[in-house]
Amino acid sequence: MKKVINAPERVVEEMLRGMERAHSGLIRVIPEHSVVVRADAPVQGKVALVSGGGSGHEPTHGGFVGPGMLDAACAGAVFTSPTPDQMLEATKAVDGGAGVFYVVKNYTGDVLNFEMAGELAEAEGIQTDYVVTNDDVAVEDSTYTSGRRGIAGTIFVHKICGAAADDGRDLAGIKELAQRVNSNVRSMGMALTSCTPPESGEPIFNIADDEMEIGIGIHGEPGVERKGVESADQIVDEMLQRILGDSVDFSSSEVAVMVNGMGGTPLMELYVAYSHVADVLEREGIQVWRMPYVGDYMTSLEMAGFSITLLKLDDEMKNYLGAPCDVAAGRPF
Repeated sequence: MKKVINAPERVVEEMLRGMERAHSGLIRVIPEHSVVVRADAPVQGKVALVSGGGSGHEPTHGGFVGPGMLDAACAGAVFTSPTPDQMLEATKAVDGGAGVFYVVKNYTGDVLNFEMAGELAEAEGIQTDYVVTNDDVAVEDSTYTSGRRGIAGTIFVHKICGAAADDGRDLAGIKELAQRVNSNVRSMGMALTSCTPPESGEPIFNIADDEMEIGIGIHGEPGVERKGVESADQIVDEMLQRILGDSVDFSSSEVAVMVNGMGGTPLMELYVAYSHVADVLEREGIQVWRMPYVGDYMTSLEMAGFSITLLKLDDEMKNYLGAPCDVAAGRPF
């Protein structure tokens, strides 16, 4: 294992410290709880958005904290759900009196812990609600999940609902919008390599140099098929066939498109993949709205691979997706 770290047991702590020092105008960190919050939190009278999950998926989640997106993010250990105590501290830190909304990826630990945090917050007089994202079309049930996994499509929920909250939408309205986005977004990923969590020092799965895994999860969970490496166009065709053949009717619609790197894929290769994504969508009569999102949004440490996400848009989603945001991850939107 070769990593630019000091000690595996301190990697999350030191990552968050580095984020805070690099982006002190945008965020602050509650170090004893590994929570990243907006520098101006709490914002009075605004619904606050909180998300989180295991570390190792950067820039998700802390990189998307700031005006126009999340108010707070909870950082668990690598690939490990944050605790209810962390989530409660995040909730209290950003509550501005209008309620707190949780965006939760569908992993058992995340769902259970955010539900418990919501109950604890309600007991302290803070109104909460949540959405569970499940955009992955690859498998119905997988390691750590009952039902479909939440993957990179979750970022669209962060962005659209974050802008809506800054626009004054109330808690019930944020939930309705989050559910609408989640119902219209579909994703699928693939991997060429495994990745190595710092504390174990071992790859989380083994894959031959001439193999790829189609439909893999962001923690290395098994996908639908392992087979020999194919060309970029063939891989895109297989992934889009599953996405377009799922329950959302993308025909004749405007879509937001994300080609998301898993952490170890050069931008060159992501653009090669997007080139064919654009060709297929054009052939199918599906219009790409504004510009695609190509880059690392929800990673899996240094895994080589990528995912494709399509979001079927309506006018309200376009308005909020195009609204400005200011987050540590730069200007990804």
